[in-house]
Amino acid sequence: MTDSLTLFFAADPGWVIFGGLIALVAFLAVLLGINFFSVWIRALFSGARVEFTELIALRLRSVPVGQLVNTRITAVKSGLPVSIDDLSTHFLAGGSIDMVVQSLIAARKAGIRLDFDRACAIDLATKGTGKNVIEAVKTSVNPRVIDCPSPTVGKGTVDAVAKDGIIIRARARVTVRTNLDRFVGGATEDTIVARVGEGIVSTIGSSDSYKDVLENPDMISRTVLSKALDSNTAFEILSIDIADVDVGENVGAKLQAEQAEANKLIAQAQAEVRRAAAVATEQEMVARVAEMRARVVEAEAQVPLAMADAFRSGNMGVMDYYRMKNIQADTTMRDSIAKPEADGDDA
Repeated sequence: MTDSLTLFFAADPGWVIFGGLIALVAFLAVLLGINFFSVWIRALFSGARVEFTELIALRLRSVPVGQLVNTRITAVKSGLPVSIDDLSTHFLAGGSIDMVVQSLIAARKAGIRLDFDRACAIDLATKGTGKNVIEAVKTSVNPRVIDCPSPTVGKGTVDAVAKDGIIIRARARVTVRTNLDRFVGGATEDTIVARVGEGIVSTIGSSDSYKDVLENPDMISRTVLSKALDSNTAFEILSIDIADVDVGENVGAKLQAEQAEANKLIAQAQAEVRRAAAVATEQEMVARVAEMRARVVEAEAQVPLAMADAFRSGNMGVMDYYRMKNIQADTTMRDSIAKPEADGDDA
């Protein structure tokens, strides 16, 4: 019989090619069955039916077929209408399909509205940031507490000055939950902390006295909450609680003392300027007195010359000269008599 078949195929080569094609098809069928049959059967009996063509397309696109099918089974069993194309597209975009499906299941169980596209967007947006979409959903279900100021800045309190000049040091705790609708593109926790700190400073600064803040610390919470600080952020502020309020130094008195010291220095400088001007004026007066005395001496030096000229011209005689001398001697005697009395009066 073998010889007859050999003679038959040798007589007609087309049958050889046909037989080879049948063998190739059979081999490919067996190969596909080995690779995809178990996955296909598992998806079929799980209610998440997948076509063989879809499985082949996934393998050609280098997508892990088993992981993708298992993820879709989990989604379908949880009531999520997620298709193979949606999962494969997100996987090829670099996202985590397991986290997306788990977050959708958690949101569904918690009654939070979250669709597949938004979950994928959050997953891709948080990639490489240390956060993930599951954490975002958990924070939306279980609110978290943020310290203000943040411990990472190295400062434990927010310092502000009341109108009476007393420093108030406050520390707040902000309870927030994730706003999934604004999570992508919304401001982060740092913005919340900065806005709350600004609100605390503004509220304390507008208080007339530090005593008002100590008596009613909740006024800070009410004022800050009324400013809608969570607008355009990825979070919704539920409450702002003042954890600690301390009284600091009297910066107003310190500033006044420094201002008084500065005014004193300015006054001293101005007085020094006036003293220097007075000294200059005094020296100028001394110079003028010396000048006047020099003029007097010069005028006295002209007297003998004038007398000599009077003798020569005959306008003055010897008797006139002696009378003048007598008058001078009489004046000198009187001065000498009067001088001790003047000294005694001074004493």
